[in-house]
Amino acid sequence: MTNYVKSTNFATKDNLASGDPLKIVKGTEINTEYDNIAVAVATKADVASPTFTGTPTLPTGTIATTQSFGNSSTAIATTAFVQAAMAALFPVGAIYTAVVSTNPATLIGFGTWTAFGAGRVMVGFDSSNALFDAAEETGGSANAIVVSHTHTATVTDAGHAHTYFSPAVGGALVNAAAPSGGGTQNTGTATTGITVANSTEGSSGTNTNYQPYITVYMWKRVS
Repeated sequence: MTNYVKSTNFATKDNLASGDPLKIVKGTEINTEYDNIAVAVATKADVASPTFTGTPTLPTGTIATTQSFGNSSTAIATTAFVQAAMAALFPVGAIYTAVVSTNPATLIGFGTWTAFGAGRVMVGFDSSNALFDAAEETGGSANAIVVSHTHTATVTDAGHAHTYFSPAVGGALVNAAAPSGGGTQNTGTATTGITVANSTEGSSGTNTNYQPYITVYMWKRVS
């Protein structure tokens, strides 16, 4: 930013003797001064709604005007504006998650926060399900295991009869109606064995019913 530097010392001319040609203020001197002033003024920002270029900075301790919340223009933001915007992102009741244990009041500079949801995962609100139709309802069990159990089966076979005929004249036995040549009906009884295998299912260990998870720190803003 250019500052105005005077080219001609007009005050010294007053001390010169009358008739000294240097005592005369020349038009070129006045013109030069106006040019210098114009250059200096052109590099200054206007008081009202200035447009800055380069990398403008505010002097330490400068108090600027806080813009209205939600302003998305290129207006300069004050710390108060930024704080209000951050507070809107994390209102009372908001949940903050991180992989560091630092209290959010220290990280973002406002609010009172308490640790939240230790050892639990979050689930979305569902008005149609009584388990999830209110905020901060809890349920489930860390040790809800699938109990070890055995499948059994009982099969009873009292036996069954096979009927066949012996032909009167040689040939193979026919397990059908009596052959045309006649024969003798015979009845035999047999039992059929059925093998049943029992299997053990499930797990008797603890902590076996968790969904895949990753541990984070959760905080709730309470004020």
